[in-house]
Amino acid sequence: MSLTAAPAWYVVQTHVNAELKAAAHLARQGYVTYLPRYLKQRRHARKVDSVATPLFPRYLFVTIDRLSQRWRSIQSTIGVAQLVCNGDAPSPVPESIIAELRKREDERGLVQLELRPAFAPGDKVQVIDGVFAACFGLFEGMADRDRVAILLDLLGRKVRLVLDGGSVAAA
Repeated sequence: MSLTAAPAWYVVQTHVNAELKAAAHLARQGYVTYLPRYLKQRRHARKVDSVATPLFPRYLFVTIDRLSQRWRSIQSTIGVAQLVCNGDAPSPVPESIIAELRKREDERGLVQLELRPAFAPGDKVQVIDGVFAACFGLFEGMADRDRVAILLDLLGRKVRLVLDGGSVAAA
C-alpha cells in the first residue's frame, strides 16, 4: 500500500448534531475541515424560518496528509464517532467531489441545491397546511421557486391553487 505525498480529503462520521463541534475540535488540532451546509426551511408553530443545516447529517470532510499528520487522533476527537475507513486505512474522497460541492456554494458558503418538483404533473397530492388542509388535488407544476400549483376539485369544478411547496404532500 502506497501513501500519497499530498494531503487528501477523507470522511469523518460525527455524533448526532455534533458536526460543528467536531469541525471546531479538528481545526484546533490543525486539520482543515469542510462541512457543506444548505438553507433548509423548517416549520414550527405555523411559522416558517430558514436555518443552515449540514448537507450530509453526521458527516464532514477533513484533509489529512498521511505522511506527516497523526490521523489516528481524529478517532478520539470530541464530536467524532469515527473516521470512515476501508479496512485499517481511511478511505480518500476524490477532490472532484469537494470541488463540485464548493462550486455550488453561494456568497454565504451555503450549497445551492437544484429545486425539482417532488411530484410529476397529474400526481395526486394532499394539502397538509392552511385553509385547504386535508383536501386532495392533482399536482399541476411549479409556480415559482418555492411554490406549487395544484388543481382542487371544489364544488364540482377544478380550481387552480398556488401554495407553498411545504404545504403539499403525496396522497
